[in-house]
Amino acid sequence: MVVVAVLVVFLLWGPVFQPHLAGGFKITHSDASLNHQEITETAIVFKAAEVCCDIAKAQGKDFTLPVNNKISADTVQKACSNSNSALSKSNNFKSAIVTVYLNNIAVDRKILSDPPHFDSEKFSEGRDIITKGVAKVKVNLKERNYLSARKSLGAVTHTLQDFYSHSNWVELGYNVSFSALIKPDLPLNNTADPKAATCKSCVDDNCSDNILPEILQKKIITTGYSSLLSPDKPAGKCSHGGFFDQTSRQVPTGGINKDDLMSEHGFLHLKAANMAINATMELLEDIRQAAGETDFLRLIGLSRTIVLVFVIDITGSMSNEIAEIKKVSINMIDSRKGTPEEPTDYMLITFDDTGVKLTSTGNIDEFKERINSLSVSGGGDFPDMCLSGLLMALTRAPPSSDIYVFTDASAKDPELKNTVGAMIESTESIVTFLFISPEVSDSQSSSSRPMTQSELQLYRDLAHVSGGQTLEVTKITLSEASTAISDLFASDQVTVLQVARSAGNAGNFSFLLDSSLSNVTVYITGDSLDVTVYSPTGGSQSGSVINGGLGSIQTVGNLKKITLKSDFQTGQWSISVNSTSSYTMKVTGQSSVEVLFYFVKITLGGHGEAWAQILTRPSIGQNATLFLSVSGGESATVTDVLLVDASGSSVVNGNVTSVGDTDYLVSLNRIPEGAFGLLLKGLLNNSSSSSRFQRQSSIHHKGSRITVAVETQTTTTPGVSFSFNFTVATNTTAGNYTIRARTSNGFTVTVPSSLNVSTGGSVQGTGTLAVPFNTESGTDVTLIVEAEAPGSTDLNYATVRITASATSIKFSGLQSFSMFLSLISLFVSLLL
Repeated sequence: MVVVAVLVVFLLWGPVFQPHLAGGFKITHSDASLNHQEITETAIVFKAAEVCCDIAKAQGKDFTLPVNNKISADTVQKACSNSNSALSKSNNFKSAIVTVYLNNIAVDRKILSDPPHFDSEKFSEGRDIITKGVAKVKVNLKERNYLSARKSLGAVTHTLQDFYSHSNWVELGYNVSFSALIKPDLPLNNTADPKAATCKSCVDDNCSDNILPEILQKKIITTGYSSLLSPDKPAGKCSHGGFFDQTSRQVPTGGINKDDLMSEHGFLHLKAANMAINATMELLEDIRQAAGETDFLRLIGLSRTIVLVFVIDITGSMSNEIAEIKKVSINMIDSRKGTPEEPTDYMLITFDDTGVKLTSTGNIDEFKERINSLSVSGGGDFPDMCLSGLLMALTRAPPSSDIYVFTDASAKDPELKNTVGAMIESTESIVTFLFISPEVSDSQSSSSRPMTQSELQLYRDLAHVSGGQTLEVTKITLSEASTAISDLFASDQVTVLQVARSAGNAGNFSFLLDSSLSNVTVYITGDSLDVTVYSPTGGSQSGSVINGGLGSIQTVGNLKKITLKSDFQTGQWSISVNSTSSYTMKVTGQSSVEVLFYFVKITLGGHGEAWAQILTRPSIGQNATLFLSVSGGESATVTDVLLVDASGSSVVNGNVTSVGDTDYLVSLNRIPEGAFGLLLKGLLNNSSSSSRFQRQSSIHHKGSRITVAVETQTTTTPGVSFSFNFTVATNTTAGNYTIRARTSNGFTVTVPSSLNVSTGGSVQGTGTLAVPFNTESGTDVTLIVEAEAPGSTDLNYATVRITASATSIKFSGLQSFSMFLSLISLFVSLLL
């Protein structure tokens, strides 16, 4: 008999789940109100528990979840993992949740548009946003575009949730959600006549009975009117209310919103918020039924989408190595089979001195056949199109992919270095170069020439940006090297420290190891390495000792891998490194405590404060804001956040503000010159003690003095070309800025080759994107627009995701007028 212990009451709005985060529809921690962030996370967590319970029951397994008010992504993830071993680690679940609610919160930046917020009785328009948005989620899932599906889901859930705060649905006494909002075949019955009065003025500060009795008796649905700029509204209509709403000063005065406990109808805030949770769960169930269990679990991050990418040089100079590369590639594929890291999709990109080719499939046997059929072609003693191949991988593969590049030659296209670096930042994919040097016995027959240090440094720089490695190996050591780095791609891998030093610069690097870590490993790449490891208690081990008191050391080519003993001491460790050449060091481990971070922009508007992820480089010398979310442990508290340069030295200290149990906003007073990583420290608390921990971002970012912004529709129809606007601004070098644009699918994009920008000025350009007629509905298209300064001294980019749908879906506020609205929004936020 199946024993199922799971929360039933979470399906009801009620007292079992008592939230304890920030004020409703705001981002600051102020009272016991619920905001969009926690409404969304609660709904996803509860729906995930329900789905996992159903799966367990169908499989005849137990599903156990603690019944208390601390149900979280972590506790649900653990319960789901117990019932289904295929489910992944909790940081993927949390990452998916964060993506959804960041895009939910971003809707509040549309401060001058009523339909996204169900203001001003825009019932049909609001419902259209929801139903068309849900359709977009479903076509994204059909094409396995899970990131785009999460972003669309976030926007949709915001509009849906706002209905319960901004309308009188709760005041009418309803205890179930308004299903017609997510089902276009149901009628929107009993909505208010545009000319009918719905409210009377509040008495002083008391708005508890300002909805007209006849509206309540007849159960007529209305919403508040809202405007930042004008007090005008139709006679007798309710207002949204609040300080920013100008219409609330006009009779009938006051408002009916339930955004937080202090709102005019704040006495109904918790009921409205719980109704919004139930409605969001209903929407998630609708998507689940349409997409099926597997795709739904991938949507919410409880089943990983992993893409393994090989970028392989097939020029004639690789004739002696291609057989070993095929063998190593097949071994890498087979070693992941049946593990949590088994890919769901595979991609092969081959390149020579003339161009690049792409093959992708979700069938492992088909992919292995393609690998085995590889043969060399093209010239011999020539640089090859390595960066073109890598750029194709970065634009075609989804974010956070594992990319391996096999080559024996310098890049024929080094001018792409800045573009490739920017795409690595944008996609957060890990790139590992396996550079194969000819062996002595092969030197007579090999047509490749030795690479210079500057040519090798190009690969090293790009690998370091991504948190990957540049391994210099031979045909004989290639297999050993690939095995040595295989544990870098564990699903719960975290980075504790990552640094790089130029030639001749010795270093002594310290780092904290905490009790949540296991399989702690140090990877150092460089030539003539002299390394010593020091433990917190003063013990030491030379890099020449293969098996010592602190761990084991393996040397392959230019890689030195140090694996600490499983009973390593927690506390402050250090490593000293001397080398005659440049070198990199990365300290990793496996831990449930991981930190997700995003650059965001905060906007003040009529619905409070909102923030949205910035998909471009931040501005050098300007202040910036980071959003952090700690996954895998509610007992982890972040205390310090620093921006560090490549050497590991601190350059900017952030001011950390908690906006929830596991979420933080970090204010940075400036973005530094050059590449930087994010280093954070904090406390791990348990019932008996607390200890320090640290984590570092794998990806290194750069700022820019160029600003690039793109305004475009987010959905298009196959076979239709459309125009988009973009703006380039700079506060530095004036002159002709090179403009480039591409898509992840290789679709034709036309933009001006250059724009003349003056110092402190901005220029608008127009581009055209052509989507082929045979593009499948649901195809995800990433548009990247770049602007590069004269002399290639600076580069910035903007990325936009567009869905090709057989039925064109347009969203209010995303037309050309949105640029004007964005400027108004910025002006208002500056005034406030």
